[in-house]
Amino acid sequence: MNSITSVELNYLVFRYLQESGFTHAAFALGYEAGINKCPIDGNLVPPGSLITFVQKGLQYLEMEANLSNSDTDLVEDFSFLQPLDLITKDVYELRKIINEKRKNLQKDGDKDKELDREREGERARIRDKERHEREKEREKDKERAERDKERAERDKERAEKDKEREKQREDHIDREMVTDVEDKVIVKPEDNGVSAGPEPMDISTTLTSQACEIPSSDVTILEGHTSEVCACAWSPTGSLLASGSGDSTARIWTIADGSSRSNSNGHLNVLVLKHVKGRTNEKSKDVTTLDWNGDGTLLATGSYDGQARIWSTNGELRSTLSKHKGPIFSLKWNKKGDYLLTGSCDKTAIVWDVKAEEWKQQFEFHAGPTLDVDWRNNVSFATSSTDNMIYVCKIGENCPIKTFAGHQGEVNCVKWDPTGSLLASCSDDITAKIWSMKQDKFVHDLKDHAKEIYTIRWSPTGPGTSNPNHQLLLASASFDSTVKLWDVELGKLLYSLNGHREPVYSVAFSPNGEYLASGSLDKSMHIWSLKENKIVKTYTGNGGIFEVCWNKEGDKIAACFANNTVCVLDFRM
Repeated sequence: MNSITSVELNYLVFRYLQESGFTHAAFALGYEAGINKCPIDGNLVPPGSLITFVQKGLQYLEMEANLSNSDTDLVEDFSFLQPLDLITKDVYELRKIINEKRKNLQKDGDKDKELDREREGERARIRDKERHEREKEREKDKERAERDKERAERDKERAEKDKEREKQREDHIDREMVTDVEDKVIVKPEDNGVSAGPEPMDISTTLTSQACEIPSSDVTILEGHTSEVCACAWSPTGSLLASGSGDSTARIWTIADGSSRSNSNGHLNVLVLKHVKGRTNEKSKDVTTLDWNGDGTLLATGSYDGQARIWSTNGELRSTLSKHKGPIFSLKWNKKGDYLLTGSCDKTAIVWDVKAEEWKQQFEFHAGPTLDVDWRNNVSFATSSTDNMIYVCKIGENCPIKTFAGHQGEVNCVKWDPTGSLLASCSDDITAKIWSMKQDKFVHDLKDHAKEIYTIRWSPTGPGTSNPNHQLLLASASFDSTVKLWDVELGKLLYSLNGHREPVYSVAFSPNGEYLASGSLDKSMHIWSLKENKIVKTYTGNGGIFEVCWNKEGDKIAACFANNTVCVLDFRM
């Protein structure tokens, strides 16, 4: 019999960690064990292989312990042995346990036969009694049926009389319904959604979601990726949509203006940006993150191989930026478009000079993988990490210009508000926090979620935005299946949006700030009206949703799915 190699065992453990959600442990093992260099084709290894392998080993040991010199002694019921016995005892001890339990079983069997005979007699008596009871019930049912028939005839006569009266009432009832509708409009919350009282509102959607399902005529399904699609982003200037996948490619799709009028992508123009030559589905080349520059002329992608790449809109690879020693988790252009910022599993962040195609400065402050980065302005930015810390850094400075400590778990996401004065963060410690450059401690600690918070987004409203007369809000998406909206000024919960049944991985505000899209592992995307505080549109696909995003006009929403597709939804109200 061939023995399993250390390379094969490492790969099985790597897959087990990845499938169980221990993402960072998987990254660390993959990096140190060189999983990306092993010859195993991941597509041929089914999910749960390590568990299956261990179970097969235990079953083999059970079989060996139950077999003695003669095959006739094989016992079909292997429940004599516990998993701990199989791990801690040798075959001879296991056989001894089985023989003892077999003898006890035979003794018990003789006793059981006598009990069975007694029980059979008792059952016969019970059956006779039940038969007698059923006959009584049938007689009662006949009497009920006759009474019901008489009652039905009386009801029929009464219904004919009532019909006449109903005709006379119809006009009067119509007038009452109109009045009732007008009354309901009056008692709605105020349009800005803020002054509905001091208590936060739970918005449930069980009754409305079916009525507002987006029809298939308004959906375009983009097919072509051969693995889960984990990132998508609209170009800020045109009708181009970028997507990044575990199949080691990014794609740039040209989406026609106006209604989709189709649910297929037969005539769509798509460019495939290959991150590896030849065979795809190499896990070391997963496209983990992507971002367009401000004028929509260049697309940057970050990959599991630790390289950032810059592409033109016609699919040409302009630059390959190599210095990181681990997967890139986050990547952002500054507003000016001269610098690209990357955060990596190697615990560092790097600012790249795009024109010179080289790194300008590497920031090595974190004690764990860098999970997210976000520019404050053209020269300073924030980073977050698995080490629970947030650092604000500036090009040219060798130390952080601000350190924010306060989270008790990995900090998954950091986002500056539209003016760059407040920083929001969210963490596995089940809190979101708001920080200011004017103080070291958090300004607000937002604690109403019940599980880890995966991501946050600021609304495009308030000072410094194109919607200055609307209130600035913060949205948080959590593994507790809810999205929550926060009053940033008071640090209080405004609304809890309870429409999903699984973890929510992504939220995105519409450009005018009036709607919020949310995507979840429950395969559904909901669009919420922030004026009416309810779902106005919903779409259910065939896989978990990793990211949702709006185009610049606010009339299309893209969602990327675990079933290898990207969906573009037409949004008209």
